[in-house]
Amino acid sequence: MASQNHEPLQTVDDVHSRPSGLDDSTVEALGELSKALETIHRVRGHLYSAHQLVGGADLTLDRVVELLRQAGHDEVADRVERELLGRNVLPGRWTFQIMEEFDDGYYAAFQEVERYARETLAGGRRHIYEAEMKERRRTHGMPGHEATPQE
Repeated sequence: MASQNHEPLQTVDDVHSRPSGLDDSTVEALGELSKALETIHRVRGHLYSAHQLVGGADLTLDRVVELLRQAGHDEVADRVERELLGRNVLPGRWTFQIMEEFDDGYYAAFQEVERYARETLAGGRRHIYEAEMKERRRTHGMPGHEATPQE
């Protein structure tokens, strides 16, 4: 099925309008790529949450060891201190190292490829698919359906 070429649809603003000659399939592909990148942003947030949770748990172990020693459970305290306190979560890595590798590797590459696709195919414009969807779905003149904050 051949992809359609639409004349640029008036959208919420010029920054989000479809460049002349850009076909539906390309707009949809860029929308899907943007959606995938948004998912990776969420993954990054979850990884940072894990980083902070693991760090907090590790710091809590100081209190665990202290309380176990106060209660006379030195053998258990020794094991917690020896085997858990400061332990790598992956071989040779604390969570900050995992975050740095993710940020500098996969995350950076994903952002760069998405940016490259937008610049190459749509003049760098973002969210064309969503802007057109907004225009199709909003009720003109209805409060809460304005195209921009200035409308």
